[in-house]
Amino acid sequence: MGSRGPNRLRIIGGQWRGRLLPFPDAVGLRPTPDRVRETLFNWLQGVVTGTRCLDLFAGSGALGLEALSRGAAEAVLVEHNPVVAMTLRGHLERLAAEHGQVVQTDAINYLQGLSRPFDLVFLDPPFHQGWIARCCALLEERGWLTRGAWIYLETEVGLPLQPLPANWELVRSRHAGQVGYHLARYLPADFL
Repeated sequence: MGSRGPNRLRIIGGQWRGRLLPFPDAVGLRPTPDRVRETLFNWLQGVVTGTRCLDLFAGSGALGLEALSRGAAEAVLVEHNPVVAMTLRGHLERLAAEHGQVVQTDAINYLQGLSRPFDLVFLDPPFHQGWIARCCALLEERGWLTRGAWIYLETEVGLPLQPLPANWELVRSRHAGQVGYHLARYLPADFL
């Protein structure tokens, strides 16, 4: 998966570049591969610094921690599994990542709560469970996105990306191995 050894994540850029972080075994947890993250953050070059990020299925923390390492102003990592959430809190503490926060709940519960708009959202749920469409609808309907926000979506290869909300534009789309990955942008009618 691009990590160094079993259950280890490598941060690939920014202030923590090269740091190896362990993560526990958990059903459905599959870190975004290094080469996919490298491509994603190349797509987002010049965007991440100073953004507020939401990592809805944090898992190993690959995307949220990478964003913090590359200068995000804030990252909220949402993780349902209590052991995985505790591990993520430990990573934030070890890295002295004061602008990172772990929220232990599932993505749907989180998105049904009181919204605060984010500039960048990572949406890479467990495969074959229909999370993408439900989360996209809640992000749009409940005001979780700033105007011009970027949304990263990760799906299983061979599964077509479900229709995005009307105000979203698909900007990039690729696949690597078993992963389809896509970058969209929230462009409401009044966006200049």
